[in-house]
Amino acid sequence: AITVQCMLGLVCDPVAGLVEIPCVVRNASAAAIANSSAQIALASVSSVIPVDEVIEAMGEIGSSMETRYKETALGGLAATKTGQAIARKVLIHTIEMLPDEEAR
Repeated sequence: AITVQCMLGLVCDPVAGLVEIPCVVRNASAAAIANSSAQIALASVSSVIPVDEVIEAMGEIGSSMETRYKETALGGLAATKTGQAIARKVLIHTIEMLPDEEAR
C-alpha cells in the first residue's frame, strides 16, 4: 500500500510508443520507492489506508483518466514538441501495401 500510494495517477505516455522514455527512468524510480517502502514497513510503520482500498482507488483513478494518458503515446511527454520530433525520427509513417492487398 505504501508503494502503490506513491504511484497513483501516473500518466503512461511512451514517447514514440517505446518504453525508453519515460518508462525506464520511471521504473528505476519505482524500484527506489519500493525499496524505501520496504524499509518503512520493516520499521513497523504501516500504511494509513489499507492495501485493498489503495488498489480500489488506483482502479478508480485509472478509470477516470482520459484515454490519451493510457499508453497511447498521444498525451503527456509523448505530446511535447520534443516527444513528437523523436516519434517522427523513430516511427515509419508510410507503410507500403503488399502486392496482393492492392488488388482487393
